[in-house]
Amino acid sequence: MSRPGPARPAPARVAAPGTSSWGWPERSTSRLEWSASTWSGLARQEGIGLADLDPHRPIVDLRSALQVTLGFMARGRGSEVFLASSAIAWAIADRFAHRVTLGGTNIRAAILMGILGIPATVAVVDVDPTMRSLLPSGVAVLHDGESASLDPHLIVQYPAGVVIELADGAIRTPAPNRVILTNDPPNRELRLAPGLAAAARDARILVLSSLNAIQEEDVLRERIAELERLVASLDPETFVLWEDAGYHLESFRGPVTTAMARLADVCSMNEDELGAFVGRGVDPADIDDVARALEELQQIVPARTVVVHTSLWALALGAEAESLRGALRGGNVAAGARYLHGDLLDRPRYDAVAALEPDPVNLARARALEELVPGVVVEPALRLDAPDPTTIGLGDTFVGGFVAALAERLRTTERTGRAVRADSQS
Repeated sequence: MSRPGPARPAPARVAAPGTSSWGWPERSTSRLEWSASTWSGLARQEGIGLADLDPHRPIVDLRSALQVTLGFMARGRGSEVFLASSAIAWAIADRFAHRVTLGGTNIRAAILMGILGIPATVAVVDVDPTMRSLLPSGVAVLHDGESASLDPHLIVQYPAGVVIELADGAIRTPAPNRVILTNDPPNRELRLAPGLAAAARDARILVLSSLNAIQEEDVLRERIAELERLVASLDPETFVLWEDAGYHLESFRGPVTTAMARLADVCSMNEDELGAFVGRGVDPADIDDVARALEELQQIVPARTVVVHTSLWALALGAEAESLRGALRGGNVAAGARYLHGDLLDRPRYDAVAALEPDPVNLARARALEELVPGVVVEPALRLDAPDPTTIGLGDTFVGGFVAALAERLRTTERTGRAVRADSQS
């Protein structure tokens, strides 16, 4: 993570072939190189024991940042959490080798779409030279301002089965995941980029994400109102996807969800966000647990269709579920390709992953869940062997694959429609 760096993207939208696209705010991220010994050293230095691990406490200094991050690691969970100061992120990052990448739903989705040859436009809060240098060609950027500094989104990607020594014991991570730590003032304001409304009206697929960093009620009300006006101005055929996130103020999850459920054709989330809605952890390997959570979710989120994506499967439940089966597969392939190849993903690697078979255990889970929950459509994750997997940006890349599959369906439908019209005139 170098201090001069990329800017914080804002609302972005991901779109279909030949159109603009936007998801919501994005940013540059700093990824730490994994070192269990360094984490152990930090925990012992701060005198952190097993009883101190707490993923829900406010982060006000290095010690509380470690308590939260190690608390997530002990549970194999992931989230995005707010730091009282970016200095806390630097205090952690300076103890590790690290590198700067671009991250967030809109950026990573657009990168994946670029690999597949589908154009996208992202709207960001601001840009700087580093961000411009890292963005792949073919991704158009709308932005509100310019910046020369970086408020990092510090990403801790951890593997499964590693032991971290504490002051009075040790933890072993039960699953790979990532924790995002951030203090990003521009994202808390989330000012919409000029030209965003016009670009959205040109797009066929609109992805909204990341109202989660806002911390002032008046700002939240204003952004929701702006999005309501924006969506009302779109062609009724525009497909709108809302991608949920980890909220810096959990009390904002309810009003955001209520608003987005009205605006979006699909409300999408991962298993951690599903757990946040139902108030408990949800194990994607436990089909009965998932079925109960989905029943509860339907009472909480008034969405037309819900998508839940995990490392084991992706599902859709609601009015448009069956029509999204191909998009679920596309999301799984994209996320699996990033899991295997990370930032080295390219088209040949993507195509090789797309040729893989579903994991048989995941396939059995998917079929069992379809039998258990009326109206649900479930696609299993692929069989993947990754000794050093990437767990950062899997949900973001899932969105890119999901949208790319929708875009291809639109392209095929339009091509078929043109052929039918031409035939009828012959």
